[in-house]
Amino acid sequence: MNFLVLLAIVLLIIAGHQLLRVIELSRGLKKTKEWQLTDHDNNLMGKAMLAFMFLFFAFFFWQVDRWIDRSLPPASSVHGVKIDQLWDYNMYLITVVFLITNAFLFWFAYKYRGNSKTKATYFPHDNRLEMAWTVVPAIVLAFVIIFGLIYWNEITSEATSKDKVTVELYAKQFSWNARYAGKDGKLGESNYRHIGGSNAVGMDTTDAAGFDDIVVSNEFHVPVNKEIEFFMRSRDVLHGAYMPHFRAQMNCVPGMVTSFKFIPTKTTAEMRKDKYVIKMMAGINAQRAKANKEPVEFDYLLLCNKICGSSHYNMQMNLVVDTQADYEAWLAKQKAVKVVASK
Repeated sequence: MNFLVLLAIVLLIIAGHQLLRVIELSRGLKKTKEWQLTDHDNNLMGKAMLAFMFLFFAFFFWQVDRWIDRSLPPASSVHGVKIDQLWDYNMYLITVVFLITNAFLFWFAYKYRGNSKTKATYFPHDNRLEMAWTVVPAIVLAFVIIFGLIYWNEITSEATSKDKVTVELYAKQFSWNARYAGKDGKLGESNYRHIGGSNAVGMDTTDAAGFDDIVVSNEFHVPVNKEIEFFMRSRDVLHGAYMPHFRAQMNCVPGMVTSFKFIPTKTTAEMRKDKYVIKMMAGINAQRAKANKEPVEFDYLLLCNKICGSSHYNMQMNLVVDTQADYEAWLAKQKAVKVVASK
């Protein structure tokens, strides 16, 4: 068997060599040198560019149609709707520019293909063209930046609702803790020097404002249609508190406190009944079944989107959005953290 395989390889090499020899001999029959392009060659290449343009655009739209169902569901927060609108605007703009510029690129390659009867024109500079491709993009980008800044300033402004829910997200390699303000609505002071034992988030044990704080580590809950105010800290390295379904992200920086706020608009139960989410989870579970893994339900997630170490990929925490009644019932079951000063 090995001899037959070796013999087939040798015969293939000989056949390839003979084919190249035939091509080399055929070149000698041409009236022109092999490196000289003829009008026939140029016309063929020009038409090939047009054909490739249609195939290229067809492949682009096929890709969009093929993978569109892998994108995130519609935003589940008030500000997330505006983020999605800005995203859609940018995608439509980029797609139009992409189609126009590439259509011109391929068309010019065809129209201005080589021809022995014409001579190329040297065209070094044109003020009108320079103004057009400088001013027009500048105006378009100005609108994108202005709308982006308006949304960003609105999203990152301080929480103002009187019945807001205050939560601290505390990041460390490679897990999260969530700390809730108690009935006083205030989080107790904290300091990394107090970390130790049961005091995982470094709470100041002498600050009375923290005596009713609640710390959870497996999952955390928030009520729907309420303003959620987040404060974020990190114990060790730079982490990123990323909640993709709410279009929310903020860095967790060692040595400082960052903040973010949003208003969730869909409970976890409502999202699990959404047609798009059902289809998305069916695809995910089909892939899990191939790997002999158990099916999973949809959950909102808090992820880290900074490469913070070897287990970065596994740094996540479930976020449950409840009705107000369910949230209050869950919160009532939680006990205020009891910590002692570290020695």
